[in-house]
Amino acid sequence: MPRRHYKEAKLSDNLGRFHQICRMTPLVLATALNACASEPIVLNSERIQQQFGSYGVDVLTNEPGLRRSSLYSVAEDDRICRTYAIVRFVGEMDDSYSLEHTKVLEGNSLGNVFKTNGWDIRKQTLHIGSISINATDGQIFDLMRLVAERSLALHVYQLLLAKNKQIFEYATILEVHHPDYLIESELLDIYPYDDTNSLSRDTLAQLEALIRAREIRP
Repeated sequence: MPRRHYKEAKLSDNLGRFHQICRMTPLVLATALNACASEPIVLNSERIQQQFGSYGVDVLTNEPGLRRSSLYSVAEDDRICRTYAIVRFVGEMDDSYSLEHTKVLEGNSLGNVFKTNGWDIRKQTLHIGSISINATDGQIFDLMRLVAERSLALHVYQLLLAKNKQIFEYATILEVHHPDYLIESELLDIYPYDDTNSLSRDTLAQLEALIRAREIRP
């Protein structure tokens, strides 16, 4: 196996194990959805469009179970990443959203696809914090057009889907935001959550390694 794919698979396995640890039972899913009911349903795509006047998505990697993407705005013909997202899909997809999932895998904006097709989207926040990024930390530094080391807001959550009185856990998502877009305190205002059961230091270290991973060519 090429070095890049081996490293990516190993890091994806870390996120997969994390996803299994945080997997919700149907009762917990229902409780989580109720707890999230007051959260505004403003998608990242909508927020970026509102704030910067443009929005697009580039799928950077799309391997089995794992997708990396850059949610960007355009300034002077340059694409500036506003949210760097890593999505780890659940192991078994439900037929109820198979068509939408296919569109997501084809490179379409995840939130837009589900919202357009009548799904109620909720985010069950697992962690809000920050991560320091510099020029050695993979493509994220270049995609965001950063010129020096910066502390970036980090949001880890589970994406829940609801429709016709059914609730599904769709993915675990890591998002790192450009400092001109969202900072940690703003995330906390948008997504208040109980941090008494916050992620362990070891888990956060594994997730940060996934974020920092630089593509290694064979």
